[in-house]
Amino acid sequence: QVQLVESGGGLVQAGGSLRLSCVASGRTFSDYAMGWFRQATGKVREFVAGIRRSITYYPDSVKGRFTISRDNAKNTVYLQMNSLKPEDTAVYYCAEDVTPYYSGAYVPRIQGDYDYWGQGTQVTVSS
Repeated sequence: QVQLVESGGGLVQAGGSLRLSCVASGRTFSDYAMGWFRQATGKVREFVAGIRRSITYYPDSVKGRFTISRDNAKNTVYLQMNSLKPEDTAVYYCAEDVTPYYSGAYVPRIQGDYDYWGQGTQVTVSS
């Protein structure tokens, strides 16, 4: 049984930084893509970062501010968030995609691509 546990959320002022962590258990971590999504109150869940092997992908809304990375030895994926804005306030979710193969440089970025989800961690950015 795959388990994903996020941590690192909290309250930060606009312009500040946070680093989220997600520890995975129950599966060979390095084989699969990992992603971060977020959901603000009253809004749909949106993709913010993905990593497959060493390939990363970000939407324009966070590109240049957020960085996803992974430490396979620790079964952990990170999301470094810099220059935070009040509109980044949301619950952030870690997810794992256990699809065994993707062609080329595709990094999964759709909710339906992902098979397992963490419980989420709250990030609040004050103005």
